[in-house]
Amino acid sequence: MELIHVTMNLLVPPVIVMVILITMPPYLIYKLVYFIVASSFYMEDMKGKVVLITGASSGIGEQLVYEYARRGARLVLVARRKNLLEQVANKARGFGSTDVLIVCADVSKVEDCKRFVEEAVHHFGRLDHLVNNAGVASAYAFEEAINIVNFVPVMDVNFWGSIYSTHFAIPHLKKSKGKIVVTASPAGWLPVARNSFYGASKAALINFFETLRVELGSSIKITIVSPGFIESEMTHGKHLSQFGAMEVNQQRIDVLIGSFPVATAEMCAKAMVNGACRGARYITVPSYFGAFFLLKILCPEILDWFSRPKYQHLITT
Repeated sequence: MELIHVTMNLLVPPVIVMVILITMPPYLIYKLVYFIVASSFYMEDMKGKVVLITGASSGIGEQLVYEYARRGARLVLVARRKNLLEQVANKARGFGSTDVLIVCADVSKVEDCKRFVEEAVHHFGRLDHLVNNAGVASAYAFEEAINIVNFVPVMDVNFWGSIYSTHFAIPHLKKSKGKIVVTASPAGWLPVARNSFYGASKAALINFFETLRVELGSSIKITIVSPGFIESEMTHGKHLSQFGAMEVNQQRIDVLIGSFPVATAEMCAKAMVNGACRGARYITVPSYFGAFFLLKILCPEILDWFSRPKYQHLITT
């Protein structure tokens, strides 16, 4: 048995490299042609279709509402703040959505997720797109945790919130041959200092939906989105504190963002909906963030150095 493993260790890597070298050129050509054809001829018509969006009261979620509304979709808006949901719903109707249902719910609670999916299907009779967008940020290093349990909400919202809603939505999405859109993050594969809790939740999210894509096959398409720094309440300083409560600390968020430009939520939402409608597997917004993934694979030490904290004084602030 040991000899078998030694032999495979010697043979498998060069074989994989050879396969990549042979298949990569035609694969890239195929992807380019598919992108052009899908963008031109196979964009899904969303008129009259039903889209459920979590985290719909602000930021990327709010702009996703407007983007789907412009395409004539009927909408289910989910978030905790009813007053903001009502404002977003009114604007969505003005943008062209013929029917908008708002549901106040907390995605970290499984019973709430079951309820809003049931309300959506009861009201509209179908579900075509599930957009798992709700999320919460944290800008504290692991060593700064006063009580590790205080950071449980990061996983509860970012990971379990998407899993719960997906579990209840799948039977309805299979009937409509619908789609799941997941707001992940480059933090799921890009190590960023003082971002370990958030990054872990997004890494779990990416891995889960990549696996679910294989399990579901062609019955439901899944689009995994990795937005970079996008204008939202998060980039304005709102995140989970080390004490387990939401706080606004612009200084900490500014350090995480550094010199990177912050893209608009409207631009991000348009890219997400376009990608979902053409059946894209992955979307990175802005697209240049994808280059860091190559750096992670080819030169991980350089990426670690680049991501290492430069402002240690924040640990005491």
